[in-house]
This record gives sequence, C-alpha cells and structure tokens, in this order.
Amino acid sequence: MSTDDTTTAPPAPLRRAGAGFALRHGAHFFALGLGSGLSPKAPGTAGTLWAWLAFLCIGYVFEPTAWQWGLLIVTTFLLGWWASVITARHMGVADPGQIVIDEIVAFWLVLWLVMPASLWAQGAAFLLFRYFDAAKPGPVRWADGLFKGLGWRGGFGIMFDDLVAAGCTLLVMALWRFW
Repeated sequence: MSTDDTTTAPPAPLRRAGAGFALRHGAHFFALGLGSGLSPKAPGTAGTLWAWLAFLCIGYVFEPTAWQWGLLIVTTFLLGWWASVITARHMGVADPGQIVIDEIVAFWLVLWLVMPASLWAQGAAFLLFRYFDAAKPGPVRWADGLFKGLGWRGGFGIMFDDLVAAGCTLLVMALWRFW
C-alpha cells in the first residue's frame, strides 16, 4: 500500500466532519481551523471569527513585526494548502465548507494590511470579507471556479478564492479610507 495520498481513491463523501475526524490527522485539525470549522452553523464565519481573535491575541502576546506577520501568513498559507489537500481527500469532497484555514489566512492578511484600525473598522473588514467570501461576487466567483479537484490544484483553489475575497475587501477598505 502506498503512503502517497495522491494514489489512493477518495472515500465516499463525508457529509459532516466531527471531532473524531478532526483529531485523526494533524492536517484535518489544521484545515478545520483548530476545530472552528466544526461549527454546525456557518463554519466559514466561525473560522473568520477565530482568525480575528487569534490575530488580536498573537499581536498582543508576541507583538510581531510586519515581516514576522508576513512570514506567518505565508507559512500558514502553505501549510493550509497541504492540509486542505489531505482533508478534502479524506472527506471525499473537493471544497468542504468545514475547511476554514483558507478564511483564517485570508482574514489575517486583511487585518495585517488594515491595522492599526479601530474595532469598528475591523468589524467592517470582517463584514466585508464575509460578504465577498460567502456571496462570491464577480472576481471571487471566477477564482472559486478556477481550481477544482481533490489534488494539489484543488487544495490551491480552496485557498485562492479566499485570497481574492481578501483582495476585494482590501480594495473596498482602501477606497473607504481614501474618501
């Protein structure tokens, strides 16, 4: 039996991952946002809220510099890509809604680039990001359909459309600050 996940057939689709699934493999736990993606309602919103809280806590406890934030975001993106590939394959679903590491990375990017910002502005960024991620207007819809599947391409797609949603959020925030 091969240890390479790329050669195994996908399992029957898993409708809903539970705590047992999340704890079965480190990639599952990471992709499911340390459990925030297990929320029975709106896991993407739960993951984004977790991202917001984690960002504030990391900033308060460690006081990272701008380049350290950048390195953390890039590293988390790469690990999230890997974890998304493994988790999607094990769930047998190309883009499971319970995978929320994509929301976490993308919202960290938004917060990193808008900070320092008031709590109100952070809340506006949260609402804008959730709108772009959930409604998938224009460029986000395009990005969501670009990379599909259960392999590395699909894992990148899971992460990519949220980066486009983050870009749309940042554009609106920049226009808002300009005016």
